[in-house]
Amino acid sequence: MTSDPAEIELAHVESREARTHRISTSVLIGIMAVILLWLVTRTHGTAHFSFADALATQSLGTLSLPGFPVVLASGLACAAGAALFFLGRSRKAFSTTGGILAGLAVIVGFLTWAAAGASLPFQVSSQFQGTISLATPLVLGALCGVMCERSGVVNVAIEGEMLTAAFAAALVGSVTHSITAALVAAVIAAILMAALLAVFTIKYLVDEVVMGVVVNLFATGLTGFLFNQLLSPEAEKFNSAPIMEPIALPGLSRIPFLGPILFDQTILVYIGFLCIPLVWFLLWRTRWGLRVRSVGEHPEAADTVGISVTATRWSAVLVGGVFAGLGGAYFTIGTVGSFSKDITVGNGFIALAALIMGRWKPGLAAVMALFFSFVTQLATELGPLGTPMPSQFLLLLPYVATIVAVAGLVGKVRAPAADGTPFIKD
Repeated sequence: MTSDPAEIELAHVESREARTHRISTSVLIGIMAVILLWLVTRTHGTAHFSFADALATQSLGTLSLPGFPVVLASGLACAAGAALFFLGRSRKAFSTTGGILAGLAVIVGFLTWAAAGASLPFQVSSQFQGTISLATPLVLGALCGVMCERSGVVNVAIEGEMLTAAFAAALVGSVTHSITAALVAAVIAAILMAALLAVFTIKYLVDEVVMGVVVNLFATGLTGFLFNQLLSPEAEKFNSAPIMEPIALPGLSRIPFLGPILFDQTILVYIGFLCIPLVWFLLWRTRWGLRVRSVGEHPEAADTVGISVTATRWSAVLVGGVFAGLGGAYFTIGTVGSFSKDITVGNGFIALAALIMGRWKPGLAAVMALFFSFVTQLATELGPLGTPMPSQFLLLLPYVATIVAVAGLVGKVRAPAADGTPFIKD
């Protein structure tokens, strides 16, 4: 007895979380489209974009765009992106295309509106150069957070680690006149602050958020006191560290426009961005990384198979301190060569926000750090253009975007399951 084989059709069922994410993101993109279309009514004149390289040794000319039609087209493209994202239930490619289209439309439309009618061109190379400079310590700080929180330790002390590292780099660099010694001192200082966090949160089970705040306050008080007592009175001797010189990569630095921006940087910039694949490799392609992620997700299960949860978390926090130390050094020997009170100006907290927006993944966290840096630099570049929007408001945009993104734009973010949960061995 034979029968026709039954045809089995597998239907894609969208989860409630995915549906909420899809709808909320579509609404947010739609709101951006409405804002762009409203800006159309306030756009007059032509927008000029200068493509001289970062050193102004070469120029690819100036691109002129008619303000009204470009902003209008950007608004319509953003609306199309919202529609595509909404239709992403059936095809993933729709949501990806919609997101990319909307992002490009918002950037092009907003910059065109801001530069339209201005007497000076918008300096594209300066915008990119400033973004790379601002992003370097943020990327390193975010990677520090990735290492710690993947192991289950919430690190609110990134700011304190970077601040202490900046101080140590300035002091040791001034005394030894050695970039290498300054870097080593910065890393050691950050590791010591990381160890302070680890000993109280891992060994003595102090609340991790509270302890992170304590470490930040301790770092602020310590560096401020030493600055007043030592660095400030004898600045020439103790607060005049050497500054890293840019290193041009042969051949690559000669690429028009992008060459000087990407391939004529200091060693810390190269290290910062090379650390992104390094952290990914450590966490997802090594046995140690597997242990780190396991104790961050389910420490009890890791303990039953013989993994030392305490030792693994300690190692992750200390390795994270290395990245924070490099990021802190950038504020002194990477830029100005001297230390000032609170020189990190909250970058550790911005790195923490980039970490959350990046879903505790090194690549996405770095992208979010670049986003923060891009918007921060944008406030500087738009100032001379006389943009109707105050530059102070632009500085608020990264934080507003964080709230919006965490609420819905990047979907429901989920930290490692044991993040912030102390491990008590029975």
